[in-house]
Amino acid sequence: MFAALAATALVEAPLAGADADDETGTARPAPGKTAKPKPKTRPVLVVSNNWTGTADFVDPNRFKVLFRLNIVPDLKARLAEIQASPDKQGYFLAIRELVGEGHDQLVDDSFTSPNGRFLYVSRPSLADVVAIDLKTRKIVWRVPVMGYRADHMAISRNGRRLLVSASTANVVHEIDTTKGKIVGTFPSGDSPHENNFSRDESLIYHASIGRVYTPTDDPSMEASKGEVVFEIVDAKTLKVKKTIDMNKKLEQFGRPDMSGAVRPMALSPDEHFVYFQVSFFHGFVEYDLRKQKVTRLANLPLSQEAAKLRREDYILDSAHHGLGMNPQGTKLCSAGTMSNYAAITSRKTFSAKIIHVGTRPYWSTNSGDGRYCFVSVAGDDRVAVISYKTEEKVAMIPVGGNPNKVDHPQRMRMGKVRRSFVR
Repeated sequence: MFAALAATALVEAPLAGADADDETGTARPAPGKTAKPKPKTRPVLVVSNNWTGTADFVDPNRFKVLFRLNIVPDLKARLAEIQASPDKQGYFLAIRELVGEGHDQLVDDSFTSPNGRFLYVSRPSLADVVAIDLKTRKIVWRVPVMGYRADHMAISRNGRRLLVSASTANVVHEIDTTKGKIVGTFPSGDSPHENNFSRDESLIYHASIGRVYTPTDDPSMEASKGEVVFEIVDAKTLKVKKTIDMNKKLEQFGRPDMSGAVRPMALSPDEHFVYFQVSFFHGFVEYDLRKQKVTRLANLPLSQEAAKLRREDYILDSAHHGLGMNPQGTKLCSAGTMSNYAAITSRKTFSAKIIHVGTRPYWSTNSGDGRYCFVSVAGDDRVAVISYKTEEKVAMIPVGGNPNKVDHPQRMRMGKVRRSFVR
């Protein structure tokens, strides 16, 4: 049902006076007046609770939740719009059953603005991106995406360029956060997913994962997953510079049995290599961006339980889903989704330390100082904190806050919030 359907993107304009500051965090002074000092901020880990539509703002040093934010204060209005449109209602219900495992996907990805004033959030089931004022806790702009589902995002360092994958339209939008509108789009394959800016922000590394919700999971049925691509995009023009078929690259490496659907990825500090997970594979792939070939595979273990599963039993084709790299580029941190562990792997030798963290680890991201890897444990409503230095679990952070159901924390991003907003 998730064929690519193009629809005109309707954009709701920002509220007047929504942003008194520019995205560098410095107030725009009136002519003849001195600029105000930058507001004081503190680092936070923003944890998106997918199934309940909340985000936890976590102190990344003391490992505790500072506050919880409702991401869907407009839920009744959005549901009324969806129910009034047969095609939107059809996709909404399909997303619930095929992707959300019987749950609505109310928050996926989220980034704070550099000045700590706003949170930008993609809301899959509502097919939009919103900006929320962290002072008032209200939505200040909303951008519907093409098609019927919004997914992974990326943000530029100055906070003005926000990329969002529009899953069913097979495109990626660029949103100008100062205007609250789509200002550019580039094409993808089926189910566009991961987005990453290069270090100098001249390039975008993008991947589509194909139809992960289908039951045709046998390797011989790989073509039924649709077009899975890895793209290198000119970040200025949004023109696709190179499209790479990872199925062919893995076949050339000697592994025609592997899926080429690229999942989470991590770039080496010099951007010579990219490391990425692919559907059904317990581990990750090393790809040489200069020589344009697969160079190594990191094979990580399966738990006894995972070894008994059929490929059709994997959650959205995810054997592993979540990959980070420490700032030095010496270690990688993997979320072993179907085996319930996190792995710290030596980039040089691919030897790994396995850390059991709980049910369904589903994303990995680094602390701002690079000391820790945070791994969301979606089935247990917790975040595991793992030290890159000791390769040990140092804390577990309860998130979600709903004792009666699984909140499914998944995507996490480091960001900032103004100190005055923490109540």
